[in-house]
Amino acid sequence: MGISRILIANRGEIALRIHRAAHEMGIETVAVHSTADADAMHVRLADHAVCIGPPPASDSYLNHAAIISAAEIAHADAIHPGYGFLSENAKFAEIVEAHGIKWIGPKPEHIVTMGDKVMAKKTAGELGLPLVPGSDGAIEDPVEAARIAEEIGYPVIIKAASGGGGRGMKVCNSPDQLETLMQQAGSEAKAAFGDATVYLEKYLGNPRHIEFQVFGDGNGDAIHLGERDCSLQRRHQKVLEEAPSPVLSAEERHRMGEVCADAMRKMAYRGAGTIEFLWEDGDFYFIEMNTRLQVEHPVTEMITGLDLVREQIRIADGKPLSVTQEDLRFTGHAIECRINAEDPWTFAPSPGKVTHYHPAGGMHVRVDSGLYAGYSIPPYYDSMIAKLIVYGRNREGCIMRLRRALEEMVVEGVKTSIPLHQELLRQPDVLNGDYSIKWLEEWLAERAGEEK
Repeated sequence: MGISRILIANRGEIALRIHRAAHEMGIETVAVHSTADADAMHVRLADHAVCIGPPPASDSYLNHAAIISAAEIAHADAIHPGYGFLSENAKFAEIVEAHGIKWIGPKPEHIVTMGDKVMAKKTAGELGLPLVPGSDGAIEDPVEAARIAEEIGYPVIIKAASGGGGRGMKVCNSPDQLETLMQQAGSEAKAAFGDATVYLEKYLGNPRHIEFQVFGDGNGDAIHLGERDCSLQRRHQKVLEEAPSPVLSAEERHRMGEVCADAMRKMAYRGAGTIEFLWEDGDFYFIEMNTRLQVEHPVTEMITGLDLVREQIRIADGKPLSVTQEDLRFTGHAIECRINAEDPWTFAPSPGKVTHYHPAGGMHVRVDSGLYAGYSIPPYYDSMIAKLIVYGRNREGCIMRLRRALEEMVVEGVKTSIPLHQELLRQPDVLNGDYSIKWLEEWLAERAGEEK
């Protein structure tokens, strides 16, 4: 017996996206929602709806027991977690499967492995994914550190093993600075995290963020669906994504894509995954793997013609991949703008009532959103309210279409990031595809300085 009713353990545009894919497959949907989301579009359109708690996510969308109870009450035979919330929670995935409900996601053990930074890096290396060169682990001896730094080449970065937020990190450009900077990084790490342990890595001065979409059937077959360039970021949050990357050749795509697909075959990975890399001067360096669907999955759908959510559901239902690597064709160019309910320049959240809403339209224009006129955007969740995705035969045509679509897109009653996207598409570096993960923050700082 195949999947006949899916509970969507999420909200907003991704819940609506999953509902649409399910209905196109003849599968019923169950929306779960907090009291704040009672009027949400995915709740209105779902076949069944269950309220699972008050507005705070901890009491509703992150409440394991409430979601499992809702699945049992509604007789759902599968759960799709979307992204965020419980999508990478291995314990929840195990609970779902223990209740005899199909988990539309990777095997719980793979979520565990790739969710731990140290374990993920070790596993990635064993699977043949290229890593950032550096020490194998903690390093204390300055002589040993100097040998490794000489081997991988300066500049190097000294990082706190227990680090985060930029603390306990020092960039070293020459051998004579190394010992002093190691001591400083260790002292900072001790003060911030109670652990003075540091390790050494090659410093990438101006990398791009390039990620590969992969799919596995759970039995050793896997494919890649090309790459996405997500380098336009602010505080590690992606703002605009495109596929293919402006800097990769077809040969590089094929080579690196096959490395990623081969790693997934060795793991017997199940479902959708994204392997994220830093890219600089033609070399890839593994940073992490996301064991879920990504926000930016539509750009991959646009250039491959493959419905990724449909594929997830098929695989969770025990079916094989619907395409082979040879079947896949990458055509044209796609760009996604993440539209947030926030001030486009200060990034302050702007929840409230949408007084007027008109999504962009026309050929090869897609809007993924749960908005409608009269809808009140709640202040409790992520500020993303829509994704505008545009396809063109080439990058230049795609950008022209995106400019036109942004002009058409109307969201009134709240502030949105649409003006930021319009301004980005006027910048020569963006138009030329000449940007790195540092570009957007530097440009915003420069722009703020000019306005003072």
